[in-house]
Amino acid sequence: MKDIEIITKISERSYNELSDTERKLVDAARKATEGSYAPYSHFRVGAAILLDNGEIVTGANQENAAFPSGTCAERSACYYAGANYPDAHFDMIAIAAIGTDGLETAVPTAPCGACRQALLQYETIAGHNVRVILVGRETIYIVPSVRALLPLTFAEF
Repeated sequence: MKDIEIITKISERSYNELSDTERKLVDAARKATEGSYAPYSHFRVGAAILLDNGEIVTGANQENAAFPSGTCAERSACYYAGANYPDAHFDMIAIAAIGTDGLETAVPTAPCGACRQALLQYETIAGHNVRVILVGRETIYIVPSVRALLPLTFAEF
C-alpha cells in the first residue's frame, strides 16, 4: 500500500499586491456579477477570462426555474470564449461573488466541480497552466492552475 499526498500551494494577496493585468481581470469579474440572474439563490457570481490575444471575456451565473438548467459564471464565460474566439487560448481567470447579503463574499469563492472540469478542458487546449484568481472582499487567492483545483482529473484528451 502506498499513500499519496496532494498539496496545492495557493498565494494569498491583497488587491494592491496584484499586477495591473491581474487587477484589471479582478475588476472585470467583479463587474460581471452585475449580469448575474440569480432570483433563487441570490448568490451572484462573475467570471473574467484573459485570452492570449488580450481580450477579456466575462460571464455571470444564470439561474432557471427548471433546475439544473442554469449555468455558472465560469462556464458561461469559458463557453462564450470558446465559441467566439476559437483560436485564442486562456491565460488567466478571475472569479468574484456577491453573497446573499448583497456584499462581496468575505472569503474567495471557488468554482464548482463541473466548472473545474470545463475549465480544465480549456487549460489543456492552451497547453500551459491557466492561473485562477479567486476574489474575496479582503483576500484574494492565486491558484497556479486549474489542474491545482482538480488534481485527480478526468481526462480523455
